[in-house]
Amino acid sequence: MNDKKRVLIGSPVHQKPAILREFSISLHRLRHEHMEFGYLFIDDNQDEDASEMLRDFAKAVDHVTVMASGQRDEYSRNETTHFWNEHLIWKVAEFKNTMIQHATDEQYDYLFLVDSDLLLHPGTVEQLVATGKDIVSEIFWSSWQSDSAPQPQVWLRDEYTQWEQQRGEDLCDEEIAVRYNQFISQLKVPGVYEVGGLGACTLISRHALVTGVNFKSIKNLSFWGEDRHFCVRAAAIGFSLYVDTHFPAYHIYRESDLFGVERFKYETCEPTKKQDLGLLSESIGQMSEPPIKRGRVKLTLTMVVKNEEKRYLKQVLKEHRKYIDEAVIIDDGSEDNTVDVCLDVLQGIPVRLVRNAMSKFSNEVDLRKQQWKETVKTEPGWILNLDADETFEGRFDSEIHQLIQQNDIDLFCFRLFDFWNETHYREDHLWRSHLTYRPFLLRYRSDFVYKWRETPQHCGRFPENVFELPHRLSELRLKHFGWSKPEDRLEKYQRYMLLDPEAKYGWMEQYLSILDEKPNLIPWIE
Repeated sequence: MNDKKRVLIGSPVHQKPAILREFSISLHRLRHEHMEFGYLFIDDNQDEDASEMLRDFAKAVDHVTVMASGQRDEYSRNETTHFWNEHLIWKVAEFKNTMIQHATDEQYDYLFLVDSDLLLHPGTVEQLVATGKDIVSEIFWSSWQSDSAPQPQVWLRDEYTQWEQQRGEDLCDEEIAVRYNQFISQLKVPGVYEVGGLGACTLISRHALVTGVNFKSIKNLSFWGEDRHFCVRAAAIGFSLYVDTHFPAYHIYRESDLFGVERFKYETCEPTKKQDLGLLSESIGQMSEPPIKRGRVKLTLTMVVKNEEKRYLKQVLKEHRKYIDEAVIIDDGSEDNTVDVCLDVLQGIPVRLVRNAMSKFSNEVDLRKQQWKETVKTEPGWILNLDADETFEGRFDSEIHQLIQQNDIDLFCFRLFDFWNETHYREDHLWRSHLTYRPFLLRYRSDFVYKWRETPQHCGRFPENVFELPHRLSELRLKHFGWSKPEDRLEKYQRYMLLDPEAKYGWMEQYLSILDEKPNLIPWIE
């Protein structure tokens, strides 16, 4: 009995031969040990070489159907953008509906619709099937304009809204930017996430197909693009939409993107098969650049301290020394033995220690700039920026080097939990920092121009433009003990009232709540 899942891979093809060739190679590399693939290509090419490639694929692979579109429309694209019009969009919608009908008639378990300018990780289809979702896309990222940051092909609502916003909710530009960054950062963490729109690289179950999902135009909907109409119809029928981010595809949106193809193939190839890559790409030569060597990467702890001798400094440094390679410490006018604690606990680890005779904290941006300047002098690899009362949960020690050995992400963001005693953290409408991801771990790039937020308080630990670098959320949690003793809370309250009496740089209601006698506390579970 054959219990393999049957998957129809469908693609409308109007493509340049150089790009189509890489797409074909990508399909050859797909794993399907427990699946049976069929293929349906609708040949809409104007270039005969591209059509010949499809015929060659059909000769080399079983269960391939190539259908001629019978149309000769011009589809223009250049290094700036692709040029679509209404006729082209609904022509493609018709092609996709033909594939839906074919998958349904031939009793396929799934239809995988994929555009012919995408390269797929070998594990893509297996992963999408494994999610168990009726409609799920594999993510890919594209710079829709040549000078813009890459964006995903998924969105949360409407035509391409990529931030959370409830019906009737009015958001300022700053809040939209924060929520947009949260959505983008989330998608850079491997996982499966519910979205409101998707396309171009989508697995659809037979259940969804026979229930009626399709790409027909919805007459009373003005949204541009057949994928929007597919998604609205699917949601109306009752299907949730998902994106998988484990195996991002590579989008050859411009011919210049061909330069990244060999790197993508190398990085997604199984180690035992890397030597065979030349068999797939011998006609376009060797790799444009060698694989990156993955040796030990230097991790530098940077910290500002002041009068920390009898607080948490000793215990947090004992944790940090397990994984750091060096430390840069700014002593901001301590009047106790803080410096001695640092040097004692970090004995055997290189320490760059700078002592300020007078504290600079009243103008925090000057202090943070000083900290940054001294840290950069050490030629850091990665910078871990923590305060003297912060430490990560226990598993950080075993997972940190996995984060900093990779080459795609330059900034990691974490959730910080404000402890109100040794075992509980605070959560209410004023104290919910643990619901937001903030940057604490940064790869230093000498070729990047860093810019600071010029405010005397709450300027940020890192330059404010670090989110322009590739960044990702981490589920590792950071524990903050700075509020965990009544005397600490009183001292901070008094300091904020002194330095920011009008709450120009903070939130007055939160300042006042520091002294709440019965806050809502939640037990910490390691």
